[in-house]
Amino acid sequence: MKLNLKRLVIGLAASALFAGAANAEKIIIGHFGNPTPMQLLSTTKDLEKATGWDIEWRKFDSGTDVIAAMASGDVVLSELGSSPLAIAASQGVDLQLIAFSDVIGKAESLIAHNGSGIEKVSDLKGKRIAVPVGSTAHFSLMGALKHEGISEGDVTIMSMKPDQIAASWDQGVIDAAWIWQPVQSEILKSGKLIVGADQTAEWGYPTFDGWVVNTKFGEANKDKIVTFLKAVDKVNGMYLKDPKAWTADSAEAKALAKATGADPAQVPDILSGFTFLPMSTQITATWLGGAPATIKATADFLKGAGRIDAVKDDYKAFVNASYAEAASK
Repeated sequence: MKLNLKRLVIGLAASALFAGAANAEKIIIGHFGNPTPMQLLSTTKDLEKATGWDIEWRKFDSGTDVIAAMASGDVVLSELGSSPLAIAASQGVDLQLIAFSDVIGKAESLIAHNGSGIEKVSDLKGKRIAVPVGSTAHFSLMGALKHEGISEGDVTIMSMKPDQIAASWDQGVIDAAWIWQPVQSEILKSGKLIVGADQTAEWGYPTFDGWVVNTKFGEANKDKIVTFLKAVDKVNGMYLKDPKAWTADSAEAKALAKATGADPAQVPDILSGFTFLPMSTQITATWLGGAPATIKATADFLKGAGRIDAVKDDYKAFVNASYAEAASK
């Protein structure tokens, strides 16, 4: 499959929305740096022409950093994991889930260090586990511990950002880590995958990365948000049409690697660790329709684990499917 990076968002009503570079509004779009199809949007100026935005693509290490940036008003549109989303909504941060970026599978997994004696989740007792606290990976870890009947007091949870995990992995201070790519691939060189988020989802602890927008900004810029989601849906559809064509030496993999700093050889495996949902699927009762209940269930779990103080009765105000509905047409 030949990739034309300069024509990714053709057909997205660019002419109607073009505002001109001189009057472009500066927008920061937050993301986690995973080499997923949406990263292709950062490799051209097509989205900027379609929206009239002057876009800065800003990489965040964790959802807690995204929450802080959105609470301050610095960022108005970003990827955010399901666990941090539940935390933010429970704290009343002014944001809404408008679409799913990806559903997390083996892209976030528990990796045990070689020689740690960890072969299964039940072996975690007495071990030191690194994880970005407050992230989807942390939620998956807590779900796995609960599934095995292991209390947090039976393990030592070490709060570390991804780069800290990578730097500390071979220093003898970590027995295991629950982390995402590309650090996951790096530590697997001297580690073993024990369980992934696809398994913890089956145990009742699903995780995803969603697109969230500041509520007032979204209301004032609905057409542009819809254009953005159409562009995301387009590049996701390119991948879903023929995932096997996105090989390490394909134009797509090379573009994603260049945009994110990933190794092109790792890109196909990283992509296979996620599920990307067409916008037409996202607007169904199962996904965006069921998102308020999913967020509440996540918040209930986090409160029970002592991670948040209170849970709202209803999270419908923090989900707005109208953008995805418009983008699916």
